[in-house]
Amino acid sequence: MDLFFRSCFRQVRNMSKIDIQKFHNAKGEFKRQDSSFRSVIGKDPKFPVEPDRYHLYVSYACPWANRALIARKLKGLEDYLDYSVVHWHMDNKGWRFPSDDDPCEGATPDKLYGYKRLSELYYRANPEYEGRFTVPVLWDKKQHTIVNNESSEIIRIFNTAFNELLEKDGKHEQARLNLYPESLQTQIDQINDWVYNSINNGVYKTGFAGKQEVYEKEVKSVFAHLDKVENELLADGQEFLVGDQLTEADIRLFVTIIRFDPVYVQHFKCNIGMIRFDYPNIHRWLRRLYWNYPELRDTVNFDHIKFHYTKSHPQINPLGITPVGPLPNILPL
Repeated sequence: MDLFFRSCFRQVRNMSKIDIQKFHNAKGEFKRQDSSFRSVIGKDPKFPVEPDRYHLYVSYACPWANRALIARKLKGLEDYLDYSVVHWHMDNKGWRFPSDDDPCEGATPDKLYGYKRLSELYYRANPEYEGRFTVPVLWDKKQHTIVNNESSEIIRIFNTAFNELLEKDGKHEQARLNLYPESLQTQIDQINDWVYNSINNGVYKTGFAGKQEVYEKEVKSVFAHLDKVENELLADGQEFLVGDQLTEADIRLFVTIIRFDPVYVQHFKCNIGMIRFDYPNIHRWLRRLYWNYPELRDTVNFDHIKFHYTKSHPQINPLGITPVGPLPNILPL
């Protein structure tokens, strides 16, 4: 971590601030912007299924982008779409790519155009774009535009869109892997709904709360719903959230829980408890997924995660000091 810190750290006090207040409503509540690009490969005639036509833009720090990376790897899509990784630091202009003057271990240049910032992609797709410059971005290299920037939809695109190519290339196991099986869809949708609102986005609503009473309401909701996962979904040593297989419900919760103790406890003040000490069933589930599935483990970069949050939000952490602990970032299985 020391070498990574020396290669990436650039005068935190001089970093441009993200204006967190612009994400609040009048009550001081954090409101997340809806995604703008919602096409589906294989269903929209503008975006047919083709190998090496699409590209993925991600951040290792971002849980939403982490979802897409996991689905891409589980489905064995490495031969069909490459990806670029932004720098862990975000300022008031959004995500940027590393450069010779601002290197970042684990990040990559923009592999398609050599752009310096993710915003340049959004403006190339739509010169009149006025939203936030979020990851993940699923990009069409032929039409030079964004297919989709909604992570929940991208993981479902990856789940099915390339199955015919996978079968043709002999990747039968990956083609048959179904993260959203029809028999479990109702349960998955129900779990996704409250997990997203109260845990995935709940930690953000807690950390970015603009008033004390809003913070207290949101942090209590986060832990009430962690209790629900602990007691209802993962009781009696259950291995997965739904049924007896890995599904997108596991992936969507995993990306928040893997960040919980290292970041959300201290940085977002979600400190009523810790996963490793207070939620034995969730902790067991988390470690099983992390250590038993390299497709999940290999997409987690704790340095990017910890540096991004603690050095990109000066309103929350003015000096940009990154806590060393907890150690280790995740406990052994």
